[in-house]
Amino acid sequence: MGINAQVLITFGTIICFASTSYTYQGTASFYKPPYFPSACNGYRDDGIFIAGASDALWKNGAACGKDYLVYCTGATNQAPQPCTSNDVVVRIVDYCPKGCRGTINLSEDAFSMIANLSAGVIKVDYAEYYRKWP
Repeated sequence: MGINAQVLITFGTIICFASTSYTYQGTASFYKPPYFPSACNGYRDDGIFIAGASDALWKNGAACGKDYLVYCTGATNQAPQPCTSNDVVVRIVDYCPKGCRGTINLSEDAFSMIANLSAGVIKVDYAEYYRKWP
């Protein structure tokens, strides 16, 4: 193997590892509007693609304003095929206290993008999402 091939393989390996993001597994539930007041922003209207963070994500409010990409991976109950083929990006604007039914508590609008509301609680993969602004 020539030097150019070795450089290309090394460079490719570095690029692969540099672009790897961490994906976590958890559960998602949903809550109905009105979506405010929220723990992060009070009575400010933060839109409809928002979520509350359980203790696993909240970290004493450090989760406020962070965006997460959420994808349904399956049912937690007997709901047949609850998932759509969509994913959704939500911003954390609220806290879901102890007893929260999910790792992340999605707005009803966000939940309905990735699953049937009748499922109630679903399994999800989620990762922090970094928006690229022009």
